[in-house]
Amino acid sequence: MSEPRKDAPRRYIVDGAGQRVLVGLTISETIEFEALDNPGARLGVDLLVEPPHVRQDRHGERWLELYVKHERAWHDWMAETRARLEKPCLLN
Repeated sequence: MSEPRKDAPRRYIVDGAGQRVLVGLTISETIEFEALDNPGARLGVDLLVEPPHVRQDRHGERWLELYVKHERAWHDWMAETRARLEKPCLLN
């Protein structure tokens, strides 16, 4: 896997409920990832009770966790897509 970069392209799909989500993430994880990816995001009460350096470390870890989950799912999805496209089409 390549190094995670904040400017990496995002890959969205529409889930079973018709919501636009990042491949491999739920709608709530997608919302959380997008909020963490935005440096100016406000994520609830923890902003009021945690020192900024603790909050930044914890949010950075969670961002990476969600990024890795998305990246792995994306690679699996791409491999499945390639395998379907490479299957020979049998005509009767």
